[in-house]
Amino acid sequence: MIGVTDDASVAGEPDTRLLDDLLDDIFRAQERVIQAEIYRRAVAAELPPDLLARIDGLPEGEYSVDEVSDLLGGSIG
Repeated sequence: MIGVTDDASVAGEPDTRLLDDLLDDIFRAQERVIQAEIYRRAVAAELPPDLLARIDGLPEGEYSVDEVSDLLGGSIG
């Protein structure tokens, strides 16, 4: 069975692999990260514009991986 993260076209859901990979990398050595750092790393990783817009839309502040994943629709947590 193909999961949502395996095929972006399934039920119109976005592909979350890029987001999950980015969050896994960012939070590997840190428990909390500020929104600006998440956005900076997303730009450096050349994430698609729709994901960059979602990250840019996060309120300023510090996030755990669970919090940011929930807010952005990732599957890490």
